Amino acid sequence: MRDFVIQATHDPGELARITNALSLADVNIKSIAGLAIGNQALIRIIPDDVDADRSALREGNIRFEEHELVTVLLENRAGELTGVAAKLADAGLNLEAVYVVGLDGDLIELALAVDDAKKAKKILE
Repeated sequence: MRDFVIQATHDPGELARITNALSLADVNIKSIAGLAIGNQALIRIIPDDVDADRSALREGNIRFEEHELVTVLLENRAGELTGVAAKLADAGLNLEAVYVVGLDGDLIELALAVDDAKKAKKILE
């Protein structure tokens, strides 16, 4: 699983411009996160089709960074994320983003963007 990170201006229509480029290429967004601070915005997208997403963003002249994600399945209860975050911290890894990508009963699936996905996968196995 991969995510795409887009730095945008915090102006009306920016999200529509980005999602329009994806929809024209039939890219479905599995998960999205966004945050605006001042006049800047950061949008992170997990698409259902990585290659199509990459092509659509390039064709739309939308600059992006792409990252491999690490997924974990946790019990949906207090303290579970703390355990994951502590393991990453103890290994000297920075957590850049967290997505909820699935819920099933008492389980929650998270996708994590970290500065070293390979190391994080090994630690969280």
